[in-house]
Amino acid sequence: MSQRLYLERFGPINALPVLHYRMECAQLVRMAFHHLTPDAVTIELPVTLEAAFTRAVRRLPEVSVITYETALKKGTGQGNSETVYLLVEPADPLVEAARMALELNVPLYFVDVDTDSYPRHNEQLPDSYSICRIGLEAYYREYKKYNSLESPCLEDQRREQGMAFRLQGLAKKFHRILYVCGMAHLNRVKNLFDIPQAEPLERLRRSDIQLYNLHPESCREILAEFPFLSAVYEHRRTPLNEEPEEPQESGVGLRKSFHALELIRGGKQEIPEDKLMGNAILRVARQLGREDSFLDRQRVIYRLFCEAAKHYRQETGEAMHIWQKRAFFRFSRNYALQGEMLLPDLFQLLEAARGCIDDNFAYALCRLATSYPWQTESSDLATISISPEDIWGGSRHIRFRPKQKRNKSLSRMGLIKRKREKRPGEWLESFDEPSICSYPQEDIAIENYGRFLKLKGSMQLSEELSRSEKFCTSLLDGIDMRETLRNIHEGNIYVREQQRARGGVGCLVVIFDEDLRKELYPYRMTWLGEHEQESDMAFYATDPAENIVGPGICRCEYGGFILSYPPRRMMDVWQDSDYQTAKSRSEVLLMAALDYSIEKHVVYVAAKPPRSIFKQMGARLDRKIVYIPLGSLSPQKLKQLRILHILSGKDKREIAKDYIW
Repeated sequence: MSQRLYLERFGPINALPVLHYRMECAQLVRMAFHHLTPDAVTIELPVTLEAAFTRAVRRLPEVSVITYETALKKGTGQGNSETVYLLVEPADPLVEAARMALELNVPLYFVDVDTDSYPRHNEQLPDSYSICRIGLEAYYREYKKYNSLESPCLEDQRREQGMAFRLQGLAKKFHRILYVCGMAHLNRVKNLFDIPQAEPLERLRRSDIQLYNLHPESCREILAEFPFLSAVYEHRRTPLNEEPEEPQESGVGLRKSFHALELIRGGKQEIPEDKLMGNAILRVARQLGREDSFLDRQRVIYRLFCEAAKHYRQETGEAMHIWQKRAFFRFSRNYALQGEMLLPDLFQLLEAARGCIDDNFAYALCRLATSYPWQTESSDLATISISPEDIWGGSRHIRFRPKQKRNKSLSRMGLIKRKREKRPGEWLESFDEPSICSYPQEDIAIENYGRFLKLKGSMQLSEELSRSEKFCTSLLDGIDMRETLRNIHEGNIYVREQQRARGGVGCLVVIFDEDLRKELYPYRMTWLGEHEQESDMAFYATDPAENIVGPGICRCEYGGFILSYPPRRMMDVWQDSDYQTAKSRSEVLLMAALDYSIEKHVVYVAAKPPRSIFKQMGARLDRKIVYIPLGSLSPQKLKQLRILHILSGKDKREIAKDYIW
């Protein structure tokens, strides 16, 4: 028996204490079936719901809702009846027990007592995820310790006596009975089982029971386990299919795939969103190991985050940074601990996504987390919409404000839209020029930002050379207020001497991604400036052929580049034998910068500083590397700079504005 499984035995009864609507307990039901091989299965539901509940279970994985009316006590100040809703979803242990019994042709019995006006219980239970770590026996033992002093209400006493009576009758017919019931009732039912019980007085039938198909929009909101988790659990109940493949662009041998930075509305509009979500769910189910292994909720949440990050990058072009990932999981963990839980629920995950990243990511996470691919509005049953207040008695609200492109002037009326090919291969026909060139507006933007980075590097050098000292005879370059306040307890005034760095800034190297495997950025090029105000440039980028956005116009994404001024001096750095000792393309660019810089200083912008050997190499050439962390710069500005368009001939510059956003 698995260390997580625990069965309370009395007579032929093997009782499994569970928490309703918790995925961990549903998995324990499956483990109990494989370990025990029962002759009969009994569940904590009244026989009046047997027909509707059995039909709902057979409809799975489509989620169903059972409704019926119960009479209210007099003097409540409300109507004469109240509607009761019973969800039939895959991750509920009672549903799983009934489902396996029907699949394996094991007799299924409903042993609970049908009562009216049953009070709503809001027990503060420990997180069910702890069962995954300590097992059900330790969890149930602690539960009994803290709830043994509570006396049951009158309705609970009737139900437990009725369940004990029916179990006594079934114990005479079967040798191995699996009894699935809530933890709150098991210990008292066990004690009543040894005492002869009378048949309970109860309602034998209900004429107002209705079975409905749940509306897909309601399915996103009211499932006890969020839909993504339920869908992963549903996939792992059966042998998994092969890894899903995303549909490829149809055409006559044309090479036109779509890059991650292209918007879904442009390149991947032909792929329905529900199919993308379904593929993501199936992919996660496969990544979490064998079907018979215990599904870890924490790993599901991690995979959900990773899949949402992929959709977020595809829609916005922004990669998920490691510090954002770390902040998300730290915040969500602390948020869950505030509510005395081990893992966050869906609402807490969305709050963490919105607070630690942005509304776009939170919206992408919400769409994926609430995706349940089997639920449709059309069904063999009538479809019903239910709010969380109807079934759970309350709800929590969160609002997203995802950033979108601003629509101005005529674009609001739909008169300005992105152009598309009239026929497959039309844009490829315009690649007829032997020469290539850049887009002037992008050249101006990158030159301006290059000057900003050189100025930032110069200021950083000046900060490194400045010093502060106590005021004695001269004010030097002025009072250093920061140092004076830091040492205010001394009662002295500090003055600052600002020394100017000798030598200017020559070449500039910006590395967005080192790409050590040399897989993401295969395209390498060296360009010479067209006039005296333009620098020479060498760069590595994504393959232009993968993203054709117009006739003779390709879109790329920089991995890194070098700017060298004055222009028309740079040879092809990618073929230069002097740089063959470099371990990566970023090091090739840095070696070229040290070689071509006519000034003493070279600015190097990257996620991490260069190897120490380059400082020695620069010293031999009388050059100094000024390192600027990539994280200290504006991510929005860097995102704009990473886009590069390559035009097939200078004649394409006249039409490029119609295809470049």
